[in-house]
Amino acid sequence: MERVPGWLGRVGAGISRVGERLDERRAEAERAVSEKTATEEAAHEQVPPPPAYAPAVSARPEPAVAVPWGLRVAAEAAWRLLVLAGTVWILMKVIASVQLVVFAFVAALLITALLQPTVARLRRRGVPRGLATALTAILGFVIMGLVGWFVVWQVQENIDNLSSQVQDGIDELRKWLLNSPFHVTEDQINDIAKSLRDAIGANTDEITSAGLEGVTVIVEAMTGILLAMFSTLFLLYDGKRIWEWTLKLFPAQARPGIAGAGPRAWRTLTAYVRGTVIVALIDAIFIGLGIFFLGVPMAVPLAVFIFLFAFVPLVGAVVSGALAVVVALVTQGVFTAVMVLVVVLAVQQIEGHILQPFILGRAVRVHPLAVVLSVAAGGMVSGIGGAVVAVPLVAVTNTVVVYLRSWSQESAMKQLPAPHGATAVELAPVDPPEPDKSSPDAKPSASGANSSPSDD
Repeated sequence: MERVPGWLGRVGAGISRVGERLDERRAEAERAVSEKTATEEAAHEQVPPPPAYAPAVSARPEPAVAVPWGLRVAAEAAWRLLVLAGTVWILMKVIASVQLVVFAFVAALLITALLQPTVARLRRRGVPRGLATALTAILGFVIMGLVGWFVVWQVQENIDNLSSQVQDGIDELRKWLLNSPFHVTEDQINDIAKSLRDAIGANTDEITSAGLEGVTVIVEAMTGILLAMFSTLFLLYDGKRIWEWTLKLFPAQARPGIAGAGPRAWRTLTAYVRGTVIVALIDAIFIGLGIFFLGVPMAVPLAVFIFLFAFVPLVGAVVSGALAVVVALVTQGVFTAVMVLVVVLAVQQIEGHILQPFILGRAVRVHPLAVVLSVAAGGMVSGIGGAVVAVPLVAVTNTVVVYLRSWSQESAMKQLPAPHGATAVELAPVDPPEPDKSSPDAKPSASGANSSPSDD
């Protein structure tokens, strides 16, 4: 028991020595850190300051701030345009994969725009909707079928006579070229004929394959016609419900604008189709009469072709007029061809400057440059069908864009806060009422100063 206190004393002394060593090491570390800091500060103080004439060096700005404003705007617009172009490209691919269905539905829309006013008239006269739709559709399809049958019948009836007249016309054209001031030799004409024969011979396989594919073309054409007929029937009978269902596909915020733009777009399409039919009918009648009186064969089929080609603005008129001139040239000679050209140009000038502005009006007026570019783009994308659809699509798009722009401006004006404070109407002076002289209590007032607004 006597040894225990000594052991405890030795342990306590050891712990004390360990604590002292830790304190010494901590003090040495702090001295080393302080000496290093002092050395760095001394070295920093020894660096001489820049001279007064040295240019000031500013801090580097953020990368977004360093890019010019115009370049930033161009970049923002560029990626949005890329997204839009990608969307359009995907949409065109989808349309190309179901091209037959799309063209059938578009044809149904055009036919519906032509026949729908007739259905509306019959409905106003008390005819039931189903009966009015059936009568209008049957009558329209019968008329279009008769027109097609008439064209085929006229071509078959006159093809033999036309081939002999074409051969005689080619011989006369050859003689005229030999005697013309163009100094065309017979060897040059023979070389041209030989080149044509070689071209036809080289493309015999393609012509044969095209003939073998005729069955497929006929099947597709019949399928498209049946789709267009059924679509037309349903659009005439239930077009309003179809439009109401289509509106539900758009976001709720956009439905009011789309609901207002839809009827205006439909009126534009209806006016375009009806106006185009009237103008094409006038062109076909007058040019056909001119061709008939000039003695050109197949005047009636040519007039029908002029009517059909008129649905392709500008380009169709040029092609149909050139076809009539060529037929007149190879069958009746140069003089008749020149006269046919005069008739075609005269009728087309009257159409372009008088008929179209008067019949179509401002609702579907499209700039000629837009017409040419849209027809060319439609033809490059989808052939003749695209050229026919291009101009009404541009006209309808123009109507929709103009309406949506005005609608958005009106919506923005409605959302503006009401004016604060007194308005001009409230601050305007108000004349006091004249006193009733028949009343015994009425007293004359010098200038109405004693009256108050509550008296009014």
